[in-house]
Amino acid sequence: MIRTGIVRKVDDLGRIIVPVELRRVLDVSVGDPMQFFVDQKSIIVQRYEPGCVFCGAIEDTIPFKGKKVCRRCAAAAVPGHGTPPTAD
Repeated sequence: MIRTGIVRKVDDLGRIIVPVELRRVLDVSVGDPMQFFVDQKSIIVQRYEPGCVFCGAIEDTIPFKGKKVCRRCAAAAVPGHGTPPTAD
């Protein structure tokens, strides 16, 4: 992780303002969906990237009727092509 030296306080509603400098560098705009992760004592915020509608995979997805489907699930959906994904 890179330390920015920027410190912000949490307001009464639990909000934290993301500084404009960081939004510009990371190309985050008003209305962009963001998702939160917790790693031990850290909160990680990143742009929301929806994955495969079937297994959630983010890598190797293709658009299908406005949704993302990974190639593995797409192959499994066609009879005789590929095998269904296993639960990890």
